[in-house]
Amino acid sequence: MGFGITDRFYLGRSNLIGKRALKFFVSIAVAVLCSSVSYAQDQAAANTAIASSPSNDEGGSSKQGQVIGQTAPGPRQPKSTVIAIVGDDVITSFDLTQRIKLMLISAARAVTPELLAQLEAQALKDLIEERLKLKEAERFEAMPDKKEIESELVTMAGRSGLTPEQLEKSLAADDISMNGLRSQIAANISWPRIVRGRYGSRVRITDEEVESTMERMREEAGAEQFLVSEICIPVPSPEQAQAYYEGGLQLIEQMRKGVPFAVVAQQFSACTSAAAGGDLGWVRAGQLPTELDSAIKDLPLGSVTAPIPSDGAFMILAVRDKREARVQSEKTYTLAYASAPVELGRAAARKAIEKIATASACGANIRQDLGPDVGIALIDSAKLSDLDQRFHAAIDGLDRGDLSPIIEADDYLHIAYVCELDEGLGIPSRKSIKDNLYARRLAKISQQYLRDVERKTMVDIRDSKRQRSGATAASTSETKAEGTALR
Repeated sequence: MGFGITDRFYLGRSNLIGKRALKFFVSIAVAVLCSSVSYAQDQAAANTAIASSPSNDEGGSSKQGQVIGQTAPGPRQPKSTVIAIVGDDVITSFDLTQRIKLMLISAARAVTPELLAQLEAQALKDLIEERLKLKEAERFEAMPDKKEIESELVTMAGRSGLTPEQLEKSLAADDISMNGLRSQIAANISWPRIVRGRYGSRVRITDEEVESTMERMREEAGAEQFLVSEICIPVPSPEQAQAYYEGGLQLIEQMRKGVPFAVVAQQFSACTSAAAGGDLGWVRAGQLPTELDSAIKDLPLGSVTAPIPSDGAFMILAVRDKREARVQSEKTYTLAYASAPVELGRAAARKAIEKIATASACGANIRQDLGPDVGIALIDSAKLSDLDQRFHAAIDGLDRGDLSPIIEADDYLHIAYVCELDEGLGIPSRKSIKDNLYARRLAKISQQYLRDVERKTMVDIRDSKRQRSGATAASTSETKAEGTALR
């Protein structure tokens, strides 16, 4: 065949799917420091539920714990008391102690007595919501099988350079059973699955929303970049907003006393970035929602914002570093390319290759056959300088969705369709932005869904002392949070 557009193309690294979009998956962790559970009004009914529960015995555990299928014996369980009832399942003092120990392992030594009290309230909320998620998983037959759970355990242990058996021994040395960890993993696997299955198809991100976000990022392309960490605190209802705001101030107060931001984020943030200590990585001006974008611009290095209301949650942001705006570099194109020999007849060849604009050639599978004599190719992340010079004038200046003029060269007609365009400003691809918007919207739906499940389920916290600690954890704080320095 004749000369083609790909002859001088250098295969660069694809930037069509950003890592941030993949990391920003739906997360339904609990909101901090404030109990949102509904209490049973009929005490006699609650007592009956306790009496009928199999978990009043020594070391009792929930029904969901049995579903997970722990076969190896855990640490010896001391006499435990019922802390809370979730439907027909119970949470015992043993369950609570186990979860706090797991939380303390990741927090290491950086835990103040005040934060320990907050961890206790958080651990109870984690357990309650975990039971609610597992109940929904049973209802929709979405419980993960044993292989899925064990596979996640392999991954989890591998991050610490351990096998699952070594991880189990390590936890057992601290009197921590694998039962609780398996239950936590089961909820983390099943809940996103249920949310996506029930609501994923209802979330629609329009081209206008994507374009609006990209336009805002273009306008801010000459601004600084920020290395940002986040803590997300979902607010179940407007009536609870003040309590959750004050709870956020208490977290900031703990940071002022020396608790690292990453430790607080790991234990209290509801975003998936919590697993990485709240790390969002480098963020361009304009990339975050407007209210968050404005907050970080004037924030000194090493400082955190006050809790900022944003899309049904309070956000606490920290700026760890800043760098100058990126200088615009050469544009890169992802092109669908087609060529046909002139000997077909110019009219026939032109008609065949122009179909590439409607043939879905930007994806893995082309939607229609352009003809046996038509050559096609997907060219990923090509700079103009990577292409033969005879194509420069035809492609330079094209935007996403544009079809180039037809170029005749070496007895062939050539054409290119622009699938994606990186303007050299460091702006994520349209797909990455769309994925990010989709994940944020689905996360909000997921939070509301969990609140709905909670309202429909009898949740009775039996230990009055723990009820008080959960309520007082969000008491008024006098912390001056704006621009709080953490250095």
